[in-house]
Amino acid sequence: MRICVIFNPAARGNKARHFRRHLAQIGGQSALKATAAPGDARRLAAEAVKDGFDVIVAAGGDGTVNEVLNGIGDAPGGFEKARLGVLPLGTVNVFARELRMPLKMESAWEHLTRGRERKIDLPYAEFLATGKRVYFVQLGGAGLDVRAIELVDFSMKKKIGPLAYIVAGLKALFEKKLQIKATANGSSYTGELILVGNGKYYGGPFEVFPSADLCDGILDVCIFPRTDLGTLLRCAPDFLLRRKLPEKTVKRFRASSFDLTAESKANFELDGELIGALPVRFGVERERLRVMG
Repeated sequence: MRICVIFNPAARGNKARHFRRHLAQIGGQSALKATAAPGDARRLAAEAVKDGFDVIVAAGGDGTVNEVLNGIGDAPGGFEKARLGVLPLGTVNVFARELRMPLKMESAWEHLTRGRERKIDLPYAEFLATGKRVYFVQLGGAGLDVRAIELVDFSMKKKIGPLAYIVAGLKALFEKKLQIKATANGSSYTGELILVGNGKYYGGPFEVFPSADLCDGILDVCIFPRTDLGTLLRCAPDFLLRRKLPEKTVKRFRASSFDLTAESKANFELDGELIGALPVRFGVERERLRVMG
């Protein structure tokens, strides 16, 4: 099994430092490719597929995983030729949690190298204007969470980790909200925050999509009609203590395909990374992605 590990040598934090201490061990069992700028992980992943590597490992957070995933997809026949692996070095590591990967570096590397493959669904967002597809592994969203990502202070993120997203979310909470519309199976739903899940988790260990399954060919959609202080106060206790949402505050539907639109310009995110502007169509390719985990 030929493994290529793609990582950011400039990454900071305890996990990144711990990873660098094990570079000799990892490099002895795989090829190491370092990124130098945004977009490098995607390019390097496509090159690794063309070079014949069987497993392409994203050593980083969910954003790095997303880049590597799309790089595999950029290579002709990439999803048939290569499998995706994850070394969880990011702030939240939602996809690694979904796969039940160990979050400690040594255990995660051992887990990867055992060679156990599984097939999961490959979800995507397709721009309606151009037909261009962008793949994701875990989640997407539009509305309040996108604005929170836009407001994240990355110097603060390096200091306080996931709390930086909470600070940004509180700032976004008091701004004017956009109305996002989801259309599926002839029905429409509107909200100030719409979240899309391929797996159960969002934002870490929080089970926002309790019915989600990585292999069922269906995406789960969670809609917050309003995102104001009252909603926050109703949601926070259950969300923080039980890691679940009180169902009275949200609407849900499940579909293999649906559209997200907005009357004014609105961006969307995939795996915590800003991707572009609506309108887009979400869909899923059943059990197309091969992962190690």
